Amino acid sequence: MIKAVLFDLDGTLLNRDESIKRFIHNQYQRLNKCLNHIPKETYISRFIELDNRGYVWKDKVYQQLSQEFQISGITWEGLLQDYINEFKDYCVPFDNLIQMLEELKSSNLKLGIITNGYGQFQMDNIKALGIENYFEVILVSELEGLKKPDPKIFIRALEQLNASPEQSIFLGDHPKNDVKAAQNVGMKGIWKKDVQWENVKADFTVNDLAELVLIIKNLSEY
Repeated sequence: MIKAVLFDLDGTLLNRDESIKRFIHNQYQRLNKCLNHIPKETYISRFIELDNRGYVWKDKVYQQLSQEFQISGITWEGLLQDYINEFKDYCVPFDNLIQMLEELKSSNLKLGIITNGYGQFQMDNIKALGIENYFEVILVSELEGLKKPDPKIFIRALEQLNASPEQSIFLGDHPKNDVKAAQNVGMKGIWKKDVQWENVKADFTVNDLAELVLIIKNLSEY
């Protein structure tokens, strides 16, 4: 019987790839006086490359961009602050996010988020998606002093939800940090399919968030 469902954020609930494209396009437009010596597509594509799908924090990204393109008129710190302040306004959810959360809540399941990243930044993005109130537990690595795939952060979330690993599932896009890490503590690890990886050894795989509801329903019948 499943009692708790936990989620990763970036690449799982938040369509980060699409969000980052929208943000960086807009940043170029807004700060055009400082950036117009760089071709727009060059600035956007280099940012996305350096960002490495969020695995490189933006201080390093903007330092590199400032150096490569000899940006003047705004410092790399100014560009970073702009990212911190503005990114939340470009957050794009994956399809069926709210519908899926509504269905899980109506089934009296306990819901949680475990995400790596900076505390206030990630909380701002969760609020921007309009999903904060669906979750009883939200753990962000910076605030917890732990990060996935450390089993302690999963155990901490389960303890706060008062749920055992055997009663819980975790949905995430990263094979190691999400799926394998959840399985290592005894949870079912469900993979939110991502073209970056293949042959992920998950208990289940979903392409669309709506598929999760049926998986949980089937698991609860046993």
